[in-house]
Amino acid sequence: MQIIIVHPRLRRARALMLRPWWWVAASLGILLALAAGSGALSYATLKLASHERIPWLAELLAVPAGESAKASAADDQRAFVRQNLDALAVRLGELQARLTRLEAVGDRVAGIAGVSLPPSGPGAPGRGGAEPSSSRPLSMAELSGEIARLAHGVERRGDQFSLLENELILRNAMAALMPTSQPLAEGVLGSRFGQRIDPISGRSALHEGVDFNAPTGTQITAAGAGVVVFAGWHPGYGKQVDIDHGNALVTRYAHASRLLVKTGDIVRQGQKIAEVGSTGRSTGAHLHFEVRVGDEPRDPTAYLRDGRILGATAALARGASARR
Repeated sequence: MQIIIVHPRLRRARALMLRPWWWVAASLGILLALAAGSGALSYATLKLASHERIPWLAELLAVPAGESAKASAADDQRAFVRQNLDALAVRLGELQARLTRLEAVGDRVAGIAGVSLPPSGPGAPGRGGAEPSSSRPLSMAELSGEIARLAHGVERRGDQFSLLENELILRNAMAALMPTSQPLAEGVLGSRFGQRIDPISGRSALHEGVDFNAPTGTQITAAGAGVVVFAGWHPGYGKQVDIDHGNALVTRYAHASRLLVKTGDIVRQGQKIAEVGSTGRSTGAHLHFEVRVGDEPRDPTAYLRDGRILGATAALARGASARR
């Protein structure tokens, strides 16, 4: 093929002869350029689609948009679960610290109560330290194991507190049965337990209780809870009440003017049971109070917890010693 080129600036026309192999080379060059451009465009498009996850681009490239959305949702779900596991691990650590403090409180209470609790294992009341240089999140199996250990510790400590509670309840019940409460809200100690000169016979004799001087009608209360085993008249004690507190321990309230309980009654500590009088072998209104164990008289001041009574007894004893 011959091409003739004519131009005003050219002095004469020029002829260009195109050979057949030139056409072949030009065609091949154009095809190669198109292939290279298409490959570069495809690579850039795929990379953009994989990083940006553009739905319309995925659809254009014939990548199902549903699969891309599912993959994105799965990644978000995994991140959400991981965040919750980390938060749960932190909360678990706080609960472990609280359990440690609870165990320390339980040990102190047990020490005050004089009760020995089973060992609860080593604990660390303080927590902290420098930030570790390397760490990893807990796996689900590790977190489950820590929760199981914490639950076991709580259950064990709960059993120990139940044991401590039962012991304290028993002690409170026993304390309520013991005659430790003052039988008279107001009264003056007139005669103590022990040898004295009998006010009627004038002879030396054992005084088996303590006397509290008080006006007739003053209320007499039970020094401890128990069962009334006698409420009636006695030639020497006049109107008398005996209360059994268990374990052969009996308290006696004598010379009353009026009885407010009867045999078989169950009384509580501090309950009104009689009124002060001067019945029986008595020289004036007062309460004769005894504590007997196995029918043997004991010094009531060893049981009464009221400091005024103990103080008055000590003062009376000092005065008697000074007179002797």
